[in-house]
Amino acid sequence: MMKDQLRDFIDRITDTQRVSDDDVKRLQDEILDCGITSRLEVESLLALDRVASGTESWGCILTKLVVEFVVWKRLPHGVVSNDDAFWLATVLDVSGPSPNAMNIAYAILDEAGHVDVALLDFIMRGRQQARLSQMAA
Repeated sequence: MMKDQLRDFIDRITDTQRVSDDDVKRLQDEILDCGITSRLEVESLLALDRVASGTESWGCILTKLVVEFVVWKRLPHGVVSNDDAFWLATVLDVSGPSPNAMNIAYAILDEAGHVDVALLDFIMRGRQQARLSQMAA
């Protein structure tokens, strides 16, 4: 289940297709002041990231919130299980590995004591795709 405030935030940003610094501050200080509480919230914010552009602070707070949820709110703490890694890699890979998706994956790799191979595979595919894009340009 998702908070009504978060649903309203996502609807408004989807309409404007832009996340401002004020939006980020409101998201962090009011809407998700206790962090993300469910996979649905992660999925919804990542879907929003695919349709809206944002300031640098948007990518930073999105990364922070997702890392905190996946690494520290899921059990066991500090470990990204196979189930969580496969779910997250799948969600991050929708529409291809975006810069924010890659930043999230790398931040989880840095923060967690153990990360299942499914997330590492996502990182490797993203790096390969970036190299191929550079060669094509």
